[in-house]
Amino acid sequence: MRTYVRGVFGVYNSYLRIARLLPSGGVGLVTLLAGLNLVLGLLPACFIVATSVMVGRVPAAVVGGVGSAEWTNLVMAFLFAAAAFVGQQIIAPLQYALGEMLARRVDGRVSERLMAAALKSTGIGPLEDQKLLGDLGEVVSSLELTRTAGYACAGLLALVARYTQLVSCGVLIGICFSWPAALALMAVTMVFRKGQRGGMRTYSKLFARDIGLRRTARYYRSVALSPETAKEIRVFGLADWLADHYRALQMRVMMAVWAERRRIYFGPYVAYTAFGLVVAGIALAAMGRAAATGVLSLTQLTLGLQAALAAIRLGEYYPEADIQTQYGMLAYDGVKAFERGIDAFDLTVPQLEPRRDPRGMPGHEIRFEQVSFKYPGSDRPVLDELDLTLTAGRCTAIVGLNGAGKTTLVKLLTRLYEPTSGRILVDGIDCRSFGVADWRRQIGVIFQDFNRYELTAAENIGFGAIDLADNRERVRAAARRAGILSTLERLPLGLDTTLARQYKAGAELSGGQWQRVAIARALFALENGATILVLDEPTAALDVRAEAAFFDKFVDVTRSATALLISHRFSSVRHADNIVVLAGGKVIEQGTHEDLLTANGRYADLFHLQAERFAEDDEDSEQVDAADLAGDAADTTDGRPAASPALPEPGR
Repeated sequence: MRTYVRGVFGVYNSYLRIARLLPSGGVGLVTLLAGLNLVLGLLPACFIVATSVMVGRVPAAVVGGVGSAEWTNLVMAFLFAAAAFVGQQIIAPLQYALGEMLARRVDGRVSERLMAAALKSTGIGPLEDQKLLGDLGEVVSSLELTRTAGYACAGLLALVARYTQLVSCGVLIGICFSWPAALALMAVTMVFRKGQRGGMRTYSKLFARDIGLRRTARYYRSVALSPETAKEIRVFGLADWLADHYRALQMRVMMAVWAERRRIYFGPYVAYTAFGLVVAGIALAAMGRAAATGVLSLTQLTLGLQAALAAIRLGEYYPEADIQTQYGMLAYDGVKAFERGIDAFDLTVPQLEPRRDPRGMPGHEIRFEQVSFKYPGSDRPVLDELDLTLTAGRCTAIVGLNGAGKTTLVKLLTRLYEPTSGRILVDGIDCRSFGVADWRRQIGVIFQDFNRYELTAAENIGFGAIDLADNRERVRAAARRAGILSTLERLPLGLDTTLARQYKAGAELSGGQWQRVAIARALFALENGATILVLDEPTAALDVRAEAAFFDKFVDVTRSATALLISHRFSSVRHADNIVVLAGGKVIEQGTHEDLLTANGRYADLFHLQAERFAEDDEDSEQVDAADLAGDAADTTDGRPAASPALPEPGR
């Protein structure tokens, strides 16, 4: 009994949580939809009454004949029944359409909350947390289905129609026959409903328990369906392997589901069915006996039987409400859990007073002073009391083995993370004295894992300085300097071409061409107010010769900017004014290329090692088209040579 009561309160607590979300769908829409569902619940009772009266009037109408008052009464009852039936057919689609509208509105608000939480942090720490990323993936997956908070709201209002119909049927049975019989039949319905919802609630726990298996299965499916993986899957013959593993994982999930479903539903439903048969049998037998003895008229018997059968039938599964109200809040709970996870991070952005304006800085240097950093949840310092100076207007290259802290340095400079200890000084001013957004406007950056936006080429470049993204001439200038303008202009719609093949007139770029677009984005920022250019592995997708050509022009293109270059190719950083070697989170060597080779230290060892490897591979490297190396240097806007040098365009 205690379990039953707990289950009932659990269901109604769930309903209450859903009801709290209803106002986000709009008070007017919710009120209209609730009213429609109320009418939709009353119309079946009206139909039962009308058809019962019609059946009761048939004998008198047959005796009176066509045209008699009895015949007129029969026709009026028929018209009333027809109106109730037609009313249901009209209102039901309208109720469904408005329910969809409500669901979309509520889910829109929930999605806004999800996006707000994901974008809440000024840094990227929360979005690099593996648990939060897993939770976010589950929420996004749920929001793509009909098991959402919005559909839970629509489903809750749909229950108004169902339970209004149940109550109205009970009232009809009580009025025409017996209140105890009415209560007994309604109890049968509610017992079946409890079985449906209670079983579904227990059943839903399986989804949380098997979340890891389902996540892996979804990954296998996404790999199988992704165009990016299609080539390797076919070349390496992975199709059967993927299909077999996907099926095996799905079967593990479903076997557990099937076993639990038998346990949840089979035994209890035998008991529920027995109870329902006994109670309904007694009620219907009593109703028949009352009719046989003349206690009930034909109209009353017809009305009672229809109402009783309609009430019992309401114990079934409700496709418009049950799944939605049971599972819909899971996505909403996931959003709230994600919000709590984001809030658990220290999102406070240090802001020193007085607040300073970083425009035009640095004029002299950027200095990392005793900077240490550990990623959240890790005890291992990536940077350990690092001292480093970036001279303004010069190019500083950072080299080191994987894990040396090169990319972390960029994240700290762009304030995606704050140092665990130490300071970053800009012309002697702690960078925490600048507003984060103000400081970032001073930086043009291309990350190693830069974004490939499925938007137009112009938008991909213009995002470097979003306030000036509509300035097409500056976009073209940045593309020219990055050596990609000619390639983009040859696309179906030129710079207005969407860079994704699945869109109409869209096109896909090669890896090297995409990297040029990302470089153009950083140069566009530099052209529009940024004073610092950060390039994290900017030529990773280019071959050795194209990379060499890139850096031959790099110094001219960056002009007087304060440039920070990170590369694992030592031959490419030789053009830098200062080369810094990182190891163990510290600077172990720095100087010009010639100085470091003369010192014969770590840099010299790694440089010679790479040089030997590239010499061995040189025979197999592809020749770069001379015309492509010329790139866009000779591009013109009005028949004259371009005003600034351009990086050579990659081979096509």
